[in-house]
Amino acid sequence: MNTGASRRTERFDVIVLGAGPAGAAAAMTAASSGLKVALVDKARFPRNKLCGGGITGRALRHYQRIFGGTLPDVPLERRGDFSFHAFGKDLGVSRNVPPLHLGMRYQLDDALVRQAISAGAADFTGVTGTLDPTTPALDLPRHRLEAKILIAADGVNSPTARSLFGTAYDPSKIGFALEVERPGVDPKRPLRIDFGAANWGYGWQFPKPEGTTIGVGGVLSRNADMKSALKRYLRVLDVSENLPVKGQFLPFGDFRKTPGKGRVLFAGDAAGLVDPITGEGIAHALDSGALAAEAARTALAKGNPDDALAKYMRALHPIHSDLRYARVLRNVMFREALRPAFIRSFRASRTLRGDYLRLMAGEVDYGPLMRKTAARLPQFAWRAIIGR
Repeated sequence: MNTGASRRTERFDVIVLGAGPAGAAAAMTAASSGLKVALVDKARFPRNKLCGGGITGRALRHYQRIFGGTLPDVPLERRGDFSFHAFGKDLGVSRNVPPLHLGMRYQLDDALVRQAISAGAADFTGVTGTLDPTTPALDLPRHRLEAKILIAADGVNSPTARSLFGTAYDPSKIGFALEVERPGVDPKRPLRIDFGAANWGYGWQFPKPEGTTIGVGGVLSRNADMKSALKRYLRVLDVSENLPVKGQFLPFGDFRKTPGKGRVLFAGDAAGLVDPITGEGIAHALDSGALAAEAARTALAKGNPDDALAKYMRALHPIHSDLRYARVLRNVMFREALRPAFIRSFRASRTLRGDYLRLMAGEVDYGPLMRKTAARLPQFAWRAIIGR
C-alpha cells in the first residue's frame, strides 16, 4: 500500500483536473505559454463519452485558436443541410448553410489530450486521487501534486464542486440526455434537430463516419420518463434496433455565476457552460478552458495567483451574457402557450432559421437573435420574457 510518506511531491504552476475539451484546452494553453502543467483524469484515453459529437463553427474557431490546424485529426462527417422539426411539425430543410462537422467524442478527446501532452503538459491520465482544494493539491497513488492554481474541468458531476460547495449542480435545473449509437454508414440519413422531442429539450440525429448518434435531452425536472421520450423519437426516425443506451446529466445553461473559489477555477461543464437550447457544450468548453489558463498565466506573471478568479470572471462575461439571452429564448420556444407562434415564425422565416444556423456557426450570438425575435413578434417575446 502506498502511504503519504512514499508519495513523491511534484510542484506545478497549474493542475488541470479533467481532460475533456475544457481540460485539454486549458492544459494546451498553459503549457504553450511556458507554465508547468499537470493534466489529470481518472480515465485513460481514448474513453467513451456521451455527446452528440457536433463540432459547430464556433467550436472550430476556438479549436483553431487554441490547438492550431484547420480541423482536429479525427474522422469527421461534414454536413451543410439541416432538417428541422418542432413538436411533431416539419419546419423544413435548410441547405448549403454553415456546416457542422460530426465525429466521435472518444476520438476527439483523445486527439486533444495528445496535443496538450505534446505541448508539454505532464500526463497523469488514468489515475484517481484525493483533492485538497485549499492548497490546491492532489494526492495520487504515487505522487502528490501541488500547484498555485487548479483548473477544475471535471464535468457536470464535478468532484471539485462537491468538495467546495457540497453539490455539483442544482437538481431542479439540471438537464439529462439519453443517447444511442446506430452502427453503419447511412449517407441518406439527414442531420436532424427536433425541438420538443423531450420536454423543454430537443432530439438529434447526427450522421457520422462510423454510424449515427441519436439522442434526446431536456430539463430533468420536466421529464419524468426520458426513456419513453427516446423510444418515441426512435420510432419517429424509423429505428427499430435494440441499441445500448447511454445517459448523462447536462448543465443546460445553469452556469456558475462565480466560476470558482479561491485558487480554483471551473471550466466547461463543471462551470455549467452548456447551451440551454441545443445542449452544445464543446465550444464553450474549449473557450473557457483557454480563458481559465490565460487568467492563471496573467495572475502568476504578476506574482498573485489569488487574482486569477477575478480575471477569469471578467473573461467569461460574454459567455455568461449569451447564456442568459439563450435562457430567455428558451422560454419563447418551449412554453406551451407560446409554442404555436414559435413554430409559425421558425417555419415562415428563412431569416430566423438562417440566424439560428449562423449562431451555431459562431457568426452571431444569442443577443442579436433574441432582439430579432422580439422585433418580429413583440407581444410573443414580451410574454416570454415577463413569464420567466
